[in-house]
Amino acid sequence: MKIGLIGAGRLGICLALLIEKAGYEVLASDNRKDYIKDLQNGIIDTAEPEVQQYLSNAKNIEFTTDNIRVITECDIIFTLVATPSLEDGSYDVSAVWKVIDDFKDIPIRLDEKSLIVGCTTNPGDCNDFQNALKDTGIDIFYNPEFIAQGSIITDLQNADMVLIGGDGNHKTELSQIYEKIQMGFISPSLYYMSTKAAEVTKIALNCFLTTKISYANMLGQVLAMSGMDDEIDNVLNSIGADKRVGKKYLKFGFGFGGPCFPRDNRAFASYASKVGIDHNIGEVTDAFNEDHATFLKEYFILKNKKKMPFFFNYLTYKPDTDILTESQQYRLCLDLLNEGYIVYCDDSSLKDQCDPRIIYEKPTEQVFEIKL
Repeated sequence: MKIGLIGAGRLGICLALLIEKAGYEVLASDNRKDYIKDLQNGIIDTAEPEVQQYLSNAKNIEFTTDNIRVITECDIIFTLVATPSLEDGSYDVSAVWKVIDDFKDIPIRLDEKSLIVGCTTNPGDCNDFQNALKDTGIDIFYNPEFIAQGSIITDLQNADMVLIGGDGNHKTELSQIYEKIQMGFISPSLYYMSTKAAEVTKIALNCFLTTKISYANMLGQVLAMSGMDDEIDNVLNSIGADKRVGKKYLKFGFGFGGPCFPRDNRAFASYASKVGIDHNIGEVTDAFNEDHATFLKEYFILKNKKKMPFFFNYLTYKPDTDILTESQQYRLCLDLLNEGYIVYCDDSSLKDQCDPRIIYEKPTEQVFEIKL
């Protein structure tokens, strides 16, 4: 069985390399010619851990810019193209539609093939994709990945859950691919449902996590304003010790950010509104996350009684990544700069993308370190 992948970006390349390592022949495509040329030469410029090592060791993977070749030669074709957010919070799936058009261009029946949509889509999109290709005979599945930037390979290898929306010829084979990818002895929990239910599940899960993050920050605010800053961690740890709650994501700190959580949260709110749910948690959580950024600015200014310069260890949305997208750390940095404070940062890797007022030299004066 040959596995194809259309859209070998940050996530796509990781999945392709893990499928190859699991023993499959893989053909991956991307429309960036220079990027594909580098991959063909075993080179990739990425901050994701382990990717270069996996690429260097890969023996049974090929790269191309030709989507038609991927569709023609492969039995199961994943697509992980970009689906950016629109103004209303929903996803722009025009890149997926271009892939659908490529399938339409194939002059033969595709009954023995399956298209696996792995990028985030709006509830109902995969039904539309299936309807558009109904005359080709191909099966469409929705199979999103639950990963974090900076640990994509590790997360794919240690999945808590694999979500498969749809029903077709390769349902069993798709499950086997994920079982072979796993590093542990325990297979991930597999959940099968309709494509539309799976699309809702993907964004609803992340919406729950943003709600949990916001709850922890709300409680932290209450304790801080009550003069109990030093007991915030203890209180949250005790609540998280209850198995019904759990400790993951239950920490006082920065609001949620990055390229996934804010977008999925807004997408869930957008979809809920479209089906008539006006009082949805997605909108409330998003509004609180906005207010929490203001709270942190005022909180740190209040704690910095000597009005010292502020110091950040990093400005990305989480440590050990190169992503500034909706970074609450970077937002706080800008807020403090706009309040007239001097700001130092220990990480100059994204210097060209950040505000020129930030100082990247080692501070010679006493500083107030931003720590949460």
